[in-house]
Amino acid sequence: MEQLAFSTLASINPNLTIVKFQTFRQQIDDRFTHERMIARLTALFGALALLLAALGLYGVTAYTVARRTPEIGIRMALGAERSRIIAMVLRGAMLQAVFGLLIGAPVAMWSVRYIKSQLYEITSVNFNVMFAAIATLAVAAAVAGVIPAKRATSINPVDALRIE
Repeated sequence: MEQLAFSTLASINPNLTIVKFQTFRQQIDDRFTHERMIARLTALFGALALLLAALGLYGVTAYTVARRTPEIGIRMALGAERSRIIAMVLRGAMLQAVFGLLIGAPVAMWSVRYIKSQLYEITSVNFNVMFAAIATLAVAAAVAGVIPAKRATSINPVDALRIE
């Protein structure tokens, strides 16, 4: 294709020099490298924020389980099922995520009107994207809560009562 373009241009005007040969796709790619870099950085910062939120939720949930170890030991000694202990720990983690979403989602929807002028083709809140973000955070909260919940069910009731 490149050779055909060279021969066609040479037949039209032999004095023309071709400095750079690019397809239309390459020209478009060259024009939007800065925007792609900004989009990738934004995605990276979003993923980093999700990771930090999950780690923070994990830390708080693990701390809560450690503080409640005697209570969990008593529950298990009295015959509580492991699934009930897991549900109790996960409920606490998911409640924290829900409270965060109750604060964060309205703030995100409110702030769209201030940043929509800086973003391409953003005129209002995209509820599909909002739902995907909420679902991703819910999954991250569930994963962050499962690890301390599994650890709580592996507590020996006798050892848990000796901690105090």
